[in-house]
Amino acid sequence: MQTDKIKAVSRQGLIRKACIKDIKPIQLLINRFARRDLMLPRALNELYENIRDFWVYERGGRIIGCCALHFCWEKLAEVKSLAVERGHWKKGIGRQLVENCIKDAAKMGAESIFALTYQPGFFQKMGFRRIAHSKLPHKIWAECIHCPKFPDCKEVALLKKL
Repeated sequence: MQTDKIKAVSRQGLIRKACIKDIKPIQLLINRFARRDLMLPRALNELYENIRDFWVYERGGRIIGCCALHFCWEKLAEVKSLAVERGHWKKGIGRQLVENCIKDAAKMGAESIFALTYQPGFFQKMGFRRIAHSKLPHKIWAECIHCPKFPDCKEVALLKKL
């Protein structure tokens, strides 16, 4: 068993760092939500370039959930691309993925972690607090300008101090 790859085993599933073979299932999962305007779509090249940011929840050889931790500024990280197959909602998978990102961010020296989301209640239950978008560094908006909803995005910005 490769202990460097495995983060946590829970509820008959495995939370681990993503690897190359996970890219296409991750893209399918994310883009399923993107087609419903619930998150930004991700291109394959973007996922390959950022594979080290991703955690996955795997059960029975299938990717059921994913989440990325992206360092975007000094001592600031972002939780992004959180997606869990709809049939597996409310089972703690999303929470476990975000908790892994929080622990990883703290271990790497981040002092705060933020999320941009249409589901603020989920993150607030985990200790995130609403903040004004203007409190985030301008650098993070580089991704937002490619969104069809920009500049009228309704995502809520939330921040958690670590």
